[in-house]
Amino acid sequence: MTTASYLTTQAPAADTRLPAEWRDFLALTKPRVMTLVVFTGLCGLLAAPVAIHPVIAFTAILCIALGAGAAATLNQWYESDIDALMVRTAQRPLPAGRMDRQSALHFGVGLGVFSVLLMGLAVNVLSAVILTASILFYVVIYTVWLKRRTPQNIVIGGAAGAFPALIGWAAATGRVETLPVLLFALVFLWTPPHFWALALFMKADYAAAGVPMMPVVAGRRATRTQVFLYSLPMAAVAMAPYAMGLAGALYGAVTGALTLLFVALAARVGFSREEDQAAMKPERQLFGFSILYLFVVFGALVADRWLLA
Repeated sequence: MTTASYLTTQAPAADTRLPAEWRDFLALTKPRVMTLVVFTGLCGLLAAPVAIHPVIAFTAILCIALGAGAAATLNQWYESDIDALMVRTAQRPLPAGRMDRQSALHFGVGLGVFSVLLMGLAVNVLSAVILTASILFYVVIYTVWLKRRTPQNIVIGGAAGAFPALIGWAAATGRVETLPVLLFALVFLWTPPHFWALALFMKADYAAAGVPMMPVVAGRRATRTQVFLYSLPMAAVAMAPYAMGLAGALYGAVTGALTLLFVALAARVGFSREEDQAAMKPERQLFGFSILYLFVVFGALVADRWLLA
């Protein structure tokens, strides 16, 4: 063997990873998910019964967005192995090979630390503390501890996505009160039917990745029952602000109508026996509507508060 051929056979294979672009860093933050997070945080801020300087308000919402992006990035950093096994997530920057894990880790930690420090220095300490709790809950409790261990991962982990309204309110007022706690509870109870509706028609993906989502562990029938059952306390919490006099007739009318429709769609899912993934229309309808539901309900709360002011 010649020296040249020896060097050729012994040389390490060239790194075929493509250089990450700004789009890849943006993708790590899950911008579509972040939209809902930022919106609920903004609504919590705008629904608060105090005036807040526009610059402080913008800073608070920016910090919520950066914190959500940090949590999403660290989630993808930790789950890059299972993301590579699922069709829905295989083209994310890490499993697709467009970025190395260390870059994602540094980006996520940097975003998280910056968002918390900025919130604490520019807004108030309470909102920074809750923002810290939300990031840690999503990354440590949900991603690291729960997701690969229990089908209840979404039930407990739903708290992570429920924090933004609480953060927005605390940013405006410097305190936590009954209404933002109800908003927290609404998102917490909304999460299982929302996410299990997705998991029902993505069961094969989660099974391939070994993630113990409810449809994989308990089966579709049991999951459908849980979707319907969780929609009932969610409906009660959604109407609680109106029933307790914390929101007016506009909120009550809009939320009442949408909540009835949500429960009706959840009932269709609950009584469905369809096993063909391609034919799961009720599940897809509930998943799509659930996103619209949260946007409109939170928007109605803000409209109601501003119209009454």
